[in-house]
Amino acid sequence: MAVPKIYLRVAVPSPLRRSFDYLPPAGCDLHTLQPGMRLRVPFGRSTLVAVLLAISDETDVPQSRLKRVSEVLDSGPLLSRSLLKLLLWASSYYQYPIGEVLGNALPVLLRQGQLPAVQGEQVWRLTPTAQELDAETVAQLERRAPRQAALLALLQAAGDDGLTATPIDAVQEHWRPVMRKLVDKGWVAVTTRVNLLVSAGGVSDAAPSLHPEQAAAVEAMGAGLGRFGVHLLEGVTGSGKTEVYLALMERVLSQGRQVLVLVPEIGLTPQLVSRFQRRLNAPMVVLHSGLSNRERLSAWLAARSGEAALVIGTRSAVFTPFNNLGLVILDEEHDASFKQQEGFRYSARDVAVKRAQLEDLPVVLGSATPSLESLYNAQQGRYARLALTRRAGVAQAPSIAVLDVRKQPMFDGLSTALLNAMRRHLESNGQVLVFLNRRGYAPTLLCHDCGWVATCRRCDAHMTLFNHRTRLRCHHCGAERPVEPQCPECESTELRPVGAGTERLEAALQHQFPDTGIVRIDRDTTRRKGAMATLLDSVHDGSKRILVGTQMLAKGHHFPDVTLVGIVDMDQGLFSADFRATERMAQLLVQVAGRAGRAERPGQVLIQTHHPDHPLLQTLLREGYAAFARAALEERRQARLAPYSHLALLRAEAVDGRLPLQFLQHARSLAEQSAMAGVQLLGPVPAPMERRAGRVRAQLLLQADERADLHRLLETWLQQLEADKLARKVRWSIDVDPQEMF
Repeated sequence: MAVPKIYLRVAVPSPLRRSFDYLPPAGCDLHTLQPGMRLRVPFGRSTLVAVLLAISDETDVPQSRLKRVSEVLDSGPLLSRSLLKLLLWASSYYQYPIGEVLGNALPVLLRQGQLPAVQGEQVWRLTPTAQELDAETVAQLERRAPRQAALLALLQAAGDDGLTATPIDAVQEHWRPVMRKLVDKGWVAVTTRVNLLVSAGGVSDAAPSLHPEQAAAVEAMGAGLGRFGVHLLEGVTGSGKTEVYLALMERVLSQGRQVLVLVPEIGLTPQLVSRFQRRLNAPMVVLHSGLSNRERLSAWLAARSGEAALVIGTRSAVFTPFNNLGLVILDEEHDASFKQQEGFRYSARDVAVKRAQLEDLPVVLGSATPSLESLYNAQQGRYARLALTRRAGVAQAPSIAVLDVRKQPMFDGLSTALLNAMRRHLESNGQVLVFLNRRGYAPTLLCHDCGWVATCRRCDAHMTLFNHRTRLRCHHCGAERPVEPQCPECESTELRPVGAGTERLEAALQHQFPDTGIVRIDRDTTRRKGAMATLLDSVHDGSKRILVGTQMLAKGHHFPDVTLVGIVDMDQGLFSADFRATERMAQLLVQVAGRAGRAERPGQVLIQTHHPDHPLLQTLLREGYAAFARAALEERRQARLAPYSHLALLRAEAVDGRLPLQFLQHARSLAEQSAMAGVQLLGPVPAPMERRAGRVRAQLLLQADERADLHRLLETWLQQLEADKLARKVRWSIDVDPQEMF
């Protein structure tokens, strides 16, 4: 009797939308092979690390063309069957190659073929000799070698725990040669600590008494532990959603199961970790893009083994393997950061819901301003909706007023009324948050004589003025150049910044309040590791009384002493061609306003605008976010826009400006030949920003009433496009459920 042939179906890291069949390695015990294991395979002229998807006794590939797997890298599957099933679903739903989807789920070191072993991390500590240095020696060191003295002081503050590279990076650049000198002197010892990221915090904070709405939410969701269900927790800012999360987490952790908490921004993880450590006696890890490859692998393995009971992470953490996952929480579920905008364009929120369904466990979606998609799903009965309508403790909702700045004198974008209000709150020992969702010094540099505007040479966009008016930067492609001393058109020196960004706003406030500590929090000031935590500490310890920032400040931060929030420019989000723009603006306004008056002291919110009668503002101020959402959903229903229809966006770009539209017109013709009823094709049209990074862009929108119709068309259509010669002349991508229409 002939022994049946065995074939291994694998995913390789390639842009091809398919799997590949291989023969098992020679002499391999076939019983040890399981889906989810890594294999080393020959692919073209190279050797790649692949993932085993399935074992089959059939193949469509001729025997003569089959290659043999070079090596089995793992003794068991790194990815569980349920996680592998989730990744296959994500590949199919978002129409992205399975090999590259798997690349998003595996840490870099595992993709490179390294062993799945916890790797140590160097730790620096003061030696007993250094701890006994006299004051004269330290003073002499401060004069002769200030960088060595600074490192000694840093390690002294760290105590016996010592410091790893990450916190040292945050305060001193190029510090390693300096540290080596301290080691050579015998003042610093370096050791290796394993599994740095897992840490259990001793419980120091007692759980507060829950108010009735919180208790009802915990009971309703607690009754669903152990089975699939989606709970939309809608709570006004300051209503105590985190306490509801903690109460649920305590129940799950007490059952010996793990919890995954997803947040939209890296900046939210330090304060959550600190709060969870004070309340939960559970080891936890963080996963986000700011980790080194070694740190990410360590955290990933701790979650997979069950050593970490709690994982806090940003978008990609949704693919983390767990030993015994019992609950998924997605905080600020409405946030656009949960949708990846490049490459594998997945929604972490929607993937989290699918994962919970596959693993039969509950998922909580929390927000003060739920997305219209989630509200629609609650209306349809797919999600259970729970509400927290009042602030926790003694905190009261802030008073909100609109400042009509038409014909009013302005000082670098600040009205007299706003400045006077700031003085009153500062004199009362309150803190003030000034919000402007625009980085840089000024959004435009203009010639006052001829009207020339500084534009990017590679994009259809203005350059933003940065670094105290010395440099121009494009936010779209990253191009930079120094500011010209004179206008390139008329040679005038009358070049003036127009408009204000956070950098200019900070400078203006320093002029208005010279004796008050001011901190700016935006993407430019938080680039370095640990910078966000340091800036937030300066707010919490009271050394900084005025906070200036972008939407980074609106996301879940708790500032108990902030009594005034000033929104400098509300108008920039009121007018846009993107149908989601008003939803985002409403969410941002409510979230920013929610930073005021979160403790015992009453809060005030002042909104500067040139359009005080705009319907969006009026609805939000008079009736609140819920009324706005109802009206917005009705508008979407009448226009058959998401969530009442399903969208996919085909984008194309090329250096040759003719090719994108040619390709998309050809793509439209191919789609029309498929004649899929219920799918409407809109375009192709140039992208709203037609030229970016030197490439011309265009797009074609697909809209369908039924999701199944859209996906049936996409599956066959994209295969046709991949094989098309014209597709090789452009860079193209498909975005399913697009959040950005640009």
